Order: sequence, then structure tokens, then C-alpha cells
Amino acid sequence: MKPGVYQFLVGCFAALGSFLFGYDLGVIAEVVASGSFKALFLQQNANSRSGTVVALFTGGCFTGALGAGFSDRLGRRGTILMACCIFVVGGTIQTAGVTIGMLYAGRFIAGIGVGFLTMIIPIYQSEISHRRIRGRITSLQQLFNALGQIFATWAGYGCFVTWDASHDSRSWRIPLAIQIIPALFLGALVYLFPESPRWLCDHDQPDQGLKNLAHLHSHDDVQDPYVIAEFNLIQAQIAEEHSQKAKTYLDLFKDWPNLRRTILMMMIQASCQMTGVSAIQYFSPQIFAQIGIPTDTTLLLQAVNAIIAFLGTAVCIAIIDNVGRRPLEIYGAIIMSITFIVNAILIAVFPATVSNTGAHWGFIVMTWIFNFVFFITSGPLSWAIPAELFGTAMRTKGVSFGAMTSFAFNTMIGQVTPIAITSIGWKFYIIFIVCNLTSALFFWAFLPETKGLNLEDMDDLFYNSPTFVPGSHWKPSSHLDSDAAEAKEQEESDVGTGKVTYGSGIPTDQQVERVD
Repeated sequence: MKPGVYQFLVGCFAALGSFLFGYDLGVIAEVVASGSFKALFLQQNANSRSGTVVALFTGGCFTGALGAGFSDRLGRRGTILMACCIFVVGGTIQTAGVTIGMLYAGRFIAGIGVGFLTMIIPIYQSEISHRRIRGRITSLQQLFNALGQIFATWAGYGCFVTWDASHDSRSWRIPLAIQIIPALFLGALVYLFPESPRWLCDHDQPDQGLKNLAHLHSHDDVQDPYVIAEFNLIQAQIAEEHSQKAKTYLDLFKDWPNLRRTILMMMIQASCQMTGVSAIQYFSPQIFAQIGIPTDTTLLLQAVNAIIAFLGTAVCIAIIDNVGRRPLEIYGAIIMSITFIVNAILIAVFPATVSNTGAHWGFIVMTWIFNFVFFITSGPLSWAIPAELFGTAMRTKGVSFGAMTSFAFNTMIGQVTPIAITSIGWKFYIIFIVCNLTSALFFWAFLPETKGLNLEDMDDLFYNSPTFVPGSHWKPSSHLDSDAAEAKEQEESDVGTGKVTYGSGIPTDQQVERVD
């Protein structure tokens, strides 16, 4: 098996943890719309309680992401196993819930498990990947998130129409129970896959780190030139980081290069939530009802929307390592803002009291376009970029802090959306219009391009590149600029056909010299 294909498959397996997150994002809209669920849990303060059901899950994710920042000693695989166990407990309590307290507890506990998973998975994926295909592999997190949404929306819709949703609790208990299965599968098999070589080197196991690096990149040949050069780069960076003893959350803010990375990471995660995607995912029946579309139709439309999301992420995986991160973030935010402008106008002009099929389809198509663009751009990149920005010592803390930012905004959106829809209607969309346009401007001005760089080049990038980076493409001092070097560095990779040429991935002489 080609090394790139093997890395891709390992990345797919790890991404099952993101499948759990996507499944919950997709299933909760059907659950809170079920008449049986409402009768059992939402008889009083329906808007507030439905918001809390969503917000407690993302609040649990925030807590899990915080805890994941202290899980480094467990390793990447150990953290995944622990997270799966936590999620299974939470999922079981949700499925068996008979009181609102049980539901709240189950949601929060399951969220803790997902918080751990969504933080550690892109780290693991980035640390096992060759730099030329790293974007594709870390984007698998969002691909499986979308795949989870497909399963959830179709399972939810099927249960909704199969059983009497107004009286039969199977219409929502079965969709909740299904999410436990992939968590059991992931936890049971995670130790069959290699531990991160960078984590092993960082925890005084360099010999095993070298073996795992060779296993991932050269069919276990520890004498392979690429493996030796990459191993030396990793060891050099880790030695420097250990001498500085930088491993606390405070170190994220101690100097401008680290603070700059932290600000970028927080902005990437916050802007992802403020695109408006969570409001649509969690409360699509209420949102679509603003323009007069009934709940059963909305659930079917969301099932189609989940397929569109999957296709969008597949496009991202195909282009991310060629197009780069900056253009996707900038132009994606602009297009998403336009879709919200159109939909706000449609709701304002054609409210639920006015029947207009053309307006309905206009709203639906704009929502589908938004979702397609989100899953090409902001969705995958919100996890792919943060996993790249920090060195080995600070990667866990940095990504943990970014995930906490994401879940904090997600929690806020989950709690506020049902109330805002009822109170101000289409005016709620103005927030997302402004935030998307602001994000596009910010990324144009301050987000450096990271495609094609080694993880060990990131310190060089943030210490030596300018803060204001419109239109610039920085290269590390370790890369040769000549056409011959570019030809040597060029990697032909097509993981879909199993075609990866790895000789081109060997670092240049300057790179080897840098760490000798």
C-alpha cells in the first residue's frame, strides 16, 4: 500500500470521532421537532429548553476541549479511547432519558466526549501526514462530520415518518441510540493504528517515534532519506521546545508570534460558528417555518442538505493543498454573506403568512448554496488550520484553546437562536451577514498561507513573516526557491487512485543541513 494511501485511511478511521459530532448536529433538529419529545420534555418554556438541549451539548464540548489540553500524557490514541468511553455513557443516558434532567446530563456528558475527540483528531491527523497531503487528511474531520449529518438526517427523517412522532418515542430514541455504535467501534480499534511519531519523540520515545515515522512514510524502512530527515527536523524542534519549557496555556499569550497564532486560531474558530451554520443545523424547522415551510418537508430538505455538505467537503479535500487556505477562507466568507442577504430579504418580503412557492424554493436553494460553500471553506479549515499553526509542545494546548472558542460560540448560538427567531425573525440574519464580511476582510489582511509547509516550519513562519499579509505567500528559510528544487519538492498525489510519489517528499539539502 502506498504511504499516502495508508495515511489517508488512518485519517479516515480517526475521523469517526468527527462522525459522532456531525451525527449529533444532524439528529438534534429532528429530535427537538418530534411531538413525542416536546410532550415529554418541552411542555414548559419550549424555546428556552430546546435551546438548552443544544447548548448543554456544546457546553460539554467546551469542557471536553478544555480537559483535552491536559490529556497530553495519555497520547493521541489514549485520548481518543477515553473520549469514546465518555461519549457512550452520555449517549446511553440520552437514549434512556425520561426526565429533562436526564436529557440535560446525557447531552452534557456526550458533549465532553465530543470535545475531546474534535480537539485531538485533527492533531493526530496532522502529525501522521506528509506535508503535501496534510490539508486533505485533516479535512477528513469535516468530511466525516458531513457524513455523520447524512446518516443522522436520513435516520431522523425515516424515524419521524415511520413512527408517529407525536406519540411514539422511538421516533427520537432510535436516532439518538444509533450514535453510540461508531463510538464503540472507534474506541475498540484505535490501538490497532500507530501512535503519532511526534508525540512519541516529545515523550522520550524517539526509537519508537522513528519506527512509526518509517511505518507511515516508507514501509518501515528506517533508513529512508525522507524518514531520517523528517525525524531530525522533529527531534531538533522538540529539543528546542524542551529547552524553553513552553507547555502551558499562558504560553499561548507570552510573545507576539504565539499571541498572533492564538488570535488567528480564535478568529478562525469563532468565524466558523458566526457564519450561521450552527443556527441552520440545530434549528432548521424553526428557521424554515419563518417562510412557511412545514417541519416534515424541512427534515427532508435537511437530509438533502447533508448530502450537499458531504459533496462540498469532498471538493475541499480535492483542492485544499493546491488552492491553499487563504483563498478558501476569504471568498467562502463573501459568498456565504451573500446567501444570507438573499434569504433575509425573502423572509422579510414573504413571511410564513404569505404562500409563495417561488420564495420557498429561493430560500431552499440559497440555504443549499450556503451549506455547499461552508463545507468547501470554513467548515474543514476551522479544524485543518489550527492543527497546523503550533509546534509540537504547544499544539495540544493551542488546538484545545481554539476548540473551546468554537464551542463557546456554538453554545451561544444554540441558546440564542430559537429565542431570536421568535423575537426578531429575519433581522437575526444581519448578524451573520456582518460577521461573514468582517471575517473575509480579516483573513485577507492577516491569515498567512500554510499549504506545503512542514509542521516544523510554523515557528519560522510566525517569527519571520509580516503580520499584515495581503496577497503574500511566505516560504520558510529551509526551502529552496529554484525551479529545480520546486520540481524535486513537487509530489504527485492522488489518494483516490492510490497513486502517491514519495521521493519528491524528501526534504532538500538545506532542510537536512538546518537540523544537523
